[in-house]
Amino acid sequence: MKPIAIGADDAALELKNLIKRALQEKNLDISDYSNDAQVEKPLYPDIAWSVANAIKDGKHDRGILICGTGIGMSIVANKVPGIRAAQCHDTYSAERARKSNNAQIITLGARVIGPELARSIVNAWLASEFEGGGSTAKVDKINYYEQEALTK
Repeated sequence: MKPIAIGADDAALELKNLIKRALQEKNLDISDYSNDAQVEKPLYPDIAWSVANAIKDGKHDRGILICGTGIGMSIVANKVPGIRAAQCHDTYSAERARKSNNAQIITLGARVIGPELARSIVNAWLASEFEGGGSTAKVDKINYYEQEALTK
């Protein structure tokens, strides 16, 4: 398994460090993009862009992005062609993001969820795999519309 990409802005560093430690305790490799942007003090768009592009380029299969609400990170990551990022604040959404939508990235809000719930969400997402089946046509249609938008 490739390392899991993780990134957080200044509003979410504490939660990011907690999740990072929990993943490392499971002997998972982590690549931290929190300070990897090309600017002196990266903002969440810089971090989300770096993680999403690293996944698009094949350096990672999955990524976890954390900011105050998870909204901004999700918006930016979804601007990268081929990326499906889902904002998740419960375990069911995290599971379905992967099983139904083949989301490579989840985003979390450090000001919205607590540390125990965040760990549970990450665990549910990591334990889930894309189911294919009826969801394949839906993900294919997402990709189709993305290509349509890119060619206009």
